[in-house]
Amino acid sequence: MTDQASILVYSDDRTVRESIRLALGRRVAADVPAVVITECATHQAVSKALDAGGFDLVVMDGEATPAGGMGLCRQVKDETPDCPPVLLLVARVADAWLATWSRADAVVSYPVDPIRLPAAAADLLRARLAREASAS
Repeated sequence: MTDQASILVYSDDRTVRESIRLALGRRVAADVPAVVITECATHQAVSKALDAGGFDLVVMDGEATPAGGMGLCRQVKDETPDCPPVLLLVARVADAWLATWSRADAVVSYPVDPIRLPAAAADLLRARLAREASAS
C-alpha cells in the first residue's frame, strides 16, 4: 500500500470544498493511507488535473455550477483512461437516480457528514488501492 492517497475535490463553492476537506481529515480510516487533497473550483481545472493523473479518488459536488458534478462525473468516466472512482455529493436523496446515470461509484447526500463521507471515501479507496496492488 502507498504512503498516501490522493483525493481530488471539486466544487465551485469554497465553503463546500472546505467542509469536504475537514470531513475527510488527514486519514479517512486506519487501514487507508493518509490523504492528500487537491481542490478544484472549475470543470476545466478538474479535467486538467485528471489528465495529469495520480488521483485515487474524486469527490464531486453534484450541486456545483455552472458545471454540475453529475454531468462532469459522466464526462470524466467517458473521457479519462483508468478514471479513479468518483464519490458524488447530492442535495436530495431523490437525486440518487441521476448519480446512477452519471456513473458515480458512490453517493452521499448533503449536508457533508463527517462520518458518512469518510466511510464512503475509505470504501472506494480500499477497492482502488487493492486493485492497483493486485495489478502490480
